[in-house]
Amino acid sequence: MAKDTLTVTDNRTGKTYELPITNGTIKAMDLRQMKADPQDFGLMAYDPAFTNTASTSSKITYIDGDAGILWYRGYPIEELAERASFLEVVYLLMNGELPNAKQLGEFQGLVTMHTMVHENMREFIDGFRYDAHPMGILISTVSALSTFYPEAKNVGDADNRRLQMVRLLAKVPTLAAYAYRHRRGLPVVYPDNDLSYAGNFLNMMFKMTEQKYRPNPAVEKALDVLFTLHADHEQNCSANAMRSVGSSRADPYSSLAAAAAALYGPLHGGANEEVIHMLQKIGSVSKIPEFIKSVKEGEGRLMGFGHRVYKNYDPRAKIIKKLADEVFDAIGKNPLIDIAVELERIALSDEYFIKRKLYPNVDFYSGLIYQAMGLPMDIYTVLFAIGRTPGWLSQWEELLIDPEQKIARPRQVYLGHQKRDFIPIDRR
Repeated sequence: MAKDTLTVTDNRTGKTYELPITNGTIKAMDLRQMKADPQDFGLMAYDPAFTNTASTSSKITYIDGDAGILWYRGYPIEELAERASFLEVVYLLMNGELPNAKQLGEFQGLVTMHTMVHENMREFIDGFRYDAHPMGILISTVSALSTFYPEAKNVGDADNRRLQMVRLLAKVPTLAAYAYRHRRGLPVVYPDNDLSYAGNFLNMMFKMTEQKYRPNPAVEKALDVLFTLHADHEQNCSANAMRSVGSSRADPYSSLAAAAAALYGPLHGGANEEVIHMLQKIGSVSKIPEFIKSVKEGEGRLMGFGHRVYKNYDPRAKIIKKLADEVFDAIGKNPLIDIAVELERIALSDEYFIKRKLYPNVDFYSGLIYQAMGLPMDIYTVLFAIGRTPGWLSQWEELLIDPEQKIARPRQVYLGHQKRDFIPIDRR
């Protein structure tokens, strides 16, 4: 009769162990009983970069990379992107269920109430160099918010915890827009609470001398959907950073600053910038075959294709491709789109890329949309951070209320010197 166990024989000792299998996993601590001798520490699992290690159980996001599936709380990303607003998705991630009309209205009002930041924060941003990267400013200012709300360290208080989460949802777009305006030497624009979440962000970014900013509906909708597509993505690098720092019971501002710092890295949040650079380097459709040849010869990289998790078409990429067409119809086509479309067509029909399961990911078209909106590349990762904020916060809170979680403290395999005698400096 089949049993949910794994039988392991340690050939060093000849002993056999039976390990329980739960939800497709064995507990790493069950390996500790396997020792070569009584002084042995016990067997450990070695897994650089956590390629096959589950560090937590979660109810937030489900990904099936082989099938190209992404669900938030059980809802397919395709349905949420088409039929729900970003704040509905935020509510879903944080509360586990979609809101009804009354709940959504109350939640929108709560977020809107907290969009302003203290004037000292504006003065703080003025202290950065004129050419400071907006992501560096965002990380610094989010971290600084912890000094404005010292009660945030009481992470065990559920009501207080939720208040800080709402504050972050409301203030991250404000800080992001302030960082953008500072980079361009423009005065800050204060939030307009008559606008939607995405519309208000566009207002704070682009308002000039007009009395009332009116966002382009197509751009506003596109930004709302892009935020939704980036809202969470399971245990990625930045979510892991949020959980790791949060496991020490750090306040959410400090934890989110760490997550944003992880996102700042080019291997995580900077991929859509690299796509734009690649398309600009290619220059024209006629030069694509030459570029493809260089990639196959190891002289270049096909940016925006392939994913650590997805071994099939990234479901978000299909949505963004359609979204790009809608934005270009409304505000004009990005001249790089023809190169992108042809590059995708060739790559998807080339056995070299098919064999390696290199399909377009979420970054392939998102940068083209941002560029068409008139956004400079140094703000792309900041936009990613705005969208990912609810996912980070949901992961952080789930960690805090999970009784199995402790402060993160991975083991290591020590390969350094054994004990050595100290040599005085005059004898070295």
